[in-house]
Order: sequence, then C-alpha cells, then structure tokens
Amino acid sequence: MEKVRLNNGLSIPYLGTGTNTYGKENNDYNGELNGDFSALISAINMGYRLIDTAISYRNEAGVGETVKDSGIAREDFFLTTKIPNTDEYVKDKETVRQTIEQSLTNLQTDYIDLYLLHRPIDDEEKQKGAWEVLEEYVGKGKIKSIGVSNFTISDIKKLEQYATIKPAINQIESNSSGWNNDLVKYLLKEDIRPQAWGPMKVSDEHQDVLSKIGESYGKNWAQVILRYQTQRGIIVIPKSHNPENQKANLESQDFLLSEEHMRQIDQL
Repeated sequence: MEKVRLNNGLSIPYLGTGTNTYGKENNDYNGELNGDFSALISAINMGYRLIDTAISYRNEAGVGETVKDSGIAREDFFLTTKIPNTDEYVKDKETVRQTIEQSLTNLQTDYIDLYLLHRPIDDEEKQKGAWEVLEEYVGKGKIKSIGVSNFTISDIKKLEQYATIKPAINQIESNSSGWNNDLVKYLLKEDIRPQAWGPMKVSDEHQDVLSKIGESYGKNWAQVILRYQTQRGIIVIPKSHNPENQKANLESQDFLLSEEHMRQIDQL
C-alpha cells in the first residue's frame, strides 16, 4: 500500500477503510450494535491497515477487538478515532482526558495513531483546552498524531493561534458533488494532509463520465474516483461491506490517470 508522510514525519496509507456502519444492524449508521464486524475482518484480511473510527460511531470497542483479534502486529495498523464537539466529551480538560483514556481502552491499545477533533467546537476556550490535552497526550506517547475534521480555512487559522503542534490532517468531505478544491490547495500548501470522507459520493451523470475514463485503464468508476483523489495528494477512507468492492478499492492504487483525465475529472 502506497503511503504518504505527515508533517510530523510519520507515514500513513493513502487508502484505508471507514467503519461508521460496521457492527450495526442492517449496516445502518443509526442501527443497534450487533457485534458483526465481518466487513472489517474482510478488509483487514485483504490488506487494509488504515482503520478509521470515531466515538460518535459507537463502535470503537468492536473495532479495537477486531484489530486485536486479527493476529497482525499493532504497529502494522494506523488507527484513527475522533472526539465529538459536545460537552459530554470536551467541557473541560479533565473530561477530554477521560474521553481519550476511554478510547485507548475501547481500542485495546497503548497508543492511537491519529486523534481528531471531529468538528470545530463552538466555544473557543473549550476547543483550546481540548487541543492542549491532545498535545499533552502526544507528549506522553499515547497519541502519535493529532488533527481535525470538517474544519474550514478560518477554523484552522483560529486553531493555529494557540496550537504548538500543527494539525497533521484535516478530514473533509471531497467527492464529485464538491471537490473542495480551495480548501485542499490551502491544506497542501500548509503541509496539513487532506483526508476525504465520503470520497465515492457521485451522481449518475458523473458516474457515467468516470466509467468512460475507466475504460482506458480497465478500471471501474469507483477506482477512477479514488485514484483521482490520491493522485492529487488526498488520503481516502472508502467503506464497503462487500469483499469484492473492498478488493476493487485497493486496486485503485495500481495505475495512474493521465493529466488530461485528471483535468477532466476536476471539472465535474
């Protein structure tokens, strides 16, 4: 799996798996937890090592157990989780510490590779406190990298007024319904790696265009859109419950799109 170096010197796979419907009835984000992590087991067996979860997904513990039970060395994985922006988790520094410790327990690990603020926190002092605790845990070695999610350029500039550790990643929506190009360009310029959630959201019209491009490479539309993202420097975390699609997503990284096709996709 191709990797990219973050601004703290650590490497992360360019492609991983999301988990927000894993372990839930009917593969529904809001479904009751049912302990079925067969989709994650399948992904791990195929070679996925970047695993993305979040406290709000309610399945940290199941993800942690599945990773541990895989028999694969912990250091081979890159585990990401995220802290919600509500008082239950961030009302003060001690609450943030308790939240992080619970994530460590849930994930059955001594350290977390990447911990994100899931969304901007409306109260700037609470956000400052949360970030300072994340930095504290980097100092302890219990978190390797810290970052943000769903932050705008303005949000990042505010954070950087008090941050002593620059965010390693900003996880944002980027897909053919909106590539978020201005934010992506800013992040790359500032050496903050963009990571796309929902990278395969696409209209039927755009899917037809991507499928046509894929014919030139023997690839399908999903593989084309994932390669477009990683080829322009964006980490992607597609999610599938289908082993064939999981395999196909991995195979999006074994070809290169031409400059002309990159330009064509960018105009969607």
